[in-house]
This record gives sequence, structure tokens and C-alpha cells, in this order.
Amino acid sequence: MTEQRAKPWAGRFTEPTDAFVEAFTASVGFDQRLYRHDIDGSKAHATMLAKVGVLSVADRDQIIQGLDQVQAEIESGQLQWSVALEDVHMNIEARLTALIGDAGKRLHTGRSRNDQVATDIRLYLRDEIDFIVADIRRLQIALINLAEREASTIMPGFTHLQVAQPVTFGHHMLAWFEMLQRDADRLIDCRKRVNILPLGSAALAGTSYPIDREYTAQLLGFDGVTQNSLDGVSDRDFAIEFCGAAALLMTHMSRFSEELILWASAQFDFVDIPDSFCTGSSIMPQKKNPDVPELVRGKTGRVNGNLVALLTLMKGQPLAYNKDNQEDKEPLFDTADTVRGSLKVYADMMAALTVKRDNMERAALQGFSTATDLADYAVGKGIAFRDAHEIVGKAVRYGVETGKDLAQMSLQELQKFSPLIGEDVFTVLTLQGSVAARNHVGGTAPAQVKLAVARARHRLSAEQN
Repeated sequence: MTEQRAKPWAGRFTEPTDAFVEAFTASVGFDQRLYRHDIDGSKAHATMLAKVGVLSVADRDQIIQGLDQVQAEIESGQLQWSVALEDVHMNIEARLTALIGDAGKRLHTGRSRNDQVATDIRLYLRDEIDFIVADIRRLQIALINLAEREASTIMPGFTHLQVAQPVTFGHHMLAWFEMLQRDADRLIDCRKRVNILPLGSAALAGTSYPIDREYTAQLLGFDGVTQNSLDGVSDRDFAIEFCGAAALLMTHMSRFSEELILWASAQFDFVDIPDSFCTGSSIMPQKKNPDVPELVRGKTGRVNGNLVALLTLMKGQPLAYNKDNQEDKEPLFDTADTVRGSLKVYADMMAALTVKRDNMERAALQGFSTATDLADYAVGKGIAFRDAHEIVGKAVRYGVETGKDLAQMSLQELQKFSPLIGEDVFTVLTLQGSVAARNHVGGTAPAQVKLAVARARHRLSAEQN
């Protein structure tokens, strides 16, 4: 048999495929990673065909045993992937047929590579979502532990990258936790739309064989089956939705990275990233570069690009399947790999992060971070908030001129701006007093941070159960 005749569609053609075209159109170089999902789908398909009487039980058993052997050969590195066989599906089928003969040729009854690959991608992505959610949980646990340890550590909170109000470092870590929680929720919700079986749609119109799609779905752990064969083979919404959720997740990771990069700089000196997550300079011996956060920040761009690539890939396609869809896998695979790698390294890094508490507190003493507390104090004395705002603004201007923070001013100095200010004002002008006053759900008070940590632990525990 010639190579051209080895192709599944060879009967229609009178000329062999051009060698460059063959290489250009082949996908086996990247879709071979779907081998396990392809084999699982084929086993379920063969089992279903035997159940409805299209395959004999003997053929089914031969196919399943043969597929087990093919998987073992792949995982041991014995299988030689062939570009001439185009993709993972035909490579596996060809090897299966070589092992078991005609029974292997009967496996493809009632299906097409169109619904086969759509099934494989869904099986793959379902697994990846589960892995990524588990990776998010690891990072969340690292953040919870850090928040609990640093519940009372005071740092400056920023708006416009200017000192705004004092917050606790634990509270800041729990802000990251909440962002990641939304990311996990989005992925879990996305999984519901991933977990629908397209197998049985065949090429585009369904099949005339008496298949039982619900049984196949049950075997593969799908929640249901697609309801339209045209949509079943051509839909990639689930992949785009995943990449959208991944892009938002990486955007959050990029924001984390930007803060860590700033905090690790000599100008901030809030944290020390362990040496094992940094590199040095080839020319400047003093340098310790925060490579992990910088790379994660950079990798966000490629994940965003993958989302745009998939949207652009699909925007001009008529129903049903088109060869364009071969281009869906590399952006999808790259997105999943990038997200998983970023989460893993971040969880390890945050678990080993050193917090420089004294430096944070010194920074919080700069920039009049308790000015809002003074305004709130004045309101408590019966002054309208807008008038209180003006009073404190004048006090801050005086502080800028004299080089004094509000807490460093004497009572007599503060009373120049309002005679209603009393000795008790100093309890609210301290950093500790400021953060302790935000003692409500969602507030930065150490007591609230500890309660939020407990809620977060309970939330993760409940989801695991």
C-alpha cells in the first residue's frame, strides 16, 4: 500500500499530497498531546457501538485491548508519530489497525474526525480546568496563611500610587484572594458548558447508525449531549470562554506582579522575594531581579493574545466545520500551560515571601495617611463632612510646610484648625487606631482580617467537600 493510499480519504484523489502541503496541513506535531483523551473517547464509542449492536462484543474487546496497547506505546515513547497520517486521530487508528486488523477499521463507524476532535478538546479542557482550579486553591491557601500571619501588619494603602490610608498587609492579601475566587468561580461555571458531548454529530448532519449518545456521554462523564449536529462539530465557544476567563485570571496575576515588583524595589523595600525566584545581572553584581513576577506580567500578554486569536479564528466561519479550526489548539494549549505554570510558581513564591513589617509601617507614617480619620473625627464632633474635609486639608498643608505628620502635631497646633478637636484625637491619628476603626465586614481591622481568614478557609473546605 502506498503512503497516499494510507490516508483515510485517499480514494477520492488521483495525485499524492504535495510534501510541503502535507507538512503544512498536519497537526500531529501539536495535537498528539490529546492522545489519552482520544483513546478514552474511542473506547467509549466502541463500547456504545457494541451496546447498540453495530459492533460485535469481540470487536469491542479487541479494540479496547488494542487501544490500551497503543496508549502504552505512546507513553513509553515507542510509537513513531507520522506527519503523513496528519493528526493524532489517524495515527492512533492506523496503529490500532496494524495491531488488531479489520476490527480497528470498524472503530470509526458512526463518527467523523469532526466530532471526534471536538470531543477530545472538551475532554482535554475539562481536565485542564480541574487542574487550574486546584492550582488556584494552592495559591489561595498561601495567601490565607500569609494574611493570617500578617493580620496586624500595617502598610500604606494607595490610590493613584499615592499614600491614601493605612491598611493591614493581611487585608491586602485577602484582596488578592477574592480576585482569585472570582477566577475560580468563572472557570467552574465555564466547565458546565465544556462538559457537553458533541460525539454523534459525525461530520455535520449526524449519523444513520442507531447510536446512543446519552450512553456515550455517561461513559465519558459528560453532563449531556449537544442538541444540534451542525453546532456540535463547529462550536468553539467553550474554548473562547475558557481563554477569556484565563485572560482575566492572568490580568489579576499581572496586577499582583506589579505590586510585588514595586514592593521588592529598594524604593519600597516592603518584601523580600526568595533568591530561588529571582536572578542576578550579568554586569551589575548588586542586582536581584524579580524575574518570576516580571515573567508572569509578561506572559499575560500572550494569554490575552491567544484569546484574540481564537475570537478572530471563529469570526468568519460559516457552519459547519472548517480547516481553520485546526488553529484552535495551539492557542488553547498555550493558554492552559501558561496559566498552570504561573499559578504553580506563584503559590510556591508567596508561601516563602518575607514581609518587612517595620519598613511598611514607616512608609504608612508618610503622606498623611490618617487624614481621613481626622475628618471622620471632626464629623463625630458635629462638623459637616465637607467642612471637616476643608479643616483637615488646611492641617495637611500646615504639615507639609512644617514637615510634621498629623500625629506629630501638638493639640494646640491642631486646634488652630478647629477648637472642637480634643485630646482624644490622638487615638484616631495613630496607624493602629486607624486600621482598628475599620472594624466591619470587608474592613481592614486586624479583627476583621482574622474573621475573613476563617471565612475563606471555610469556603475552600466546603468547596472541596
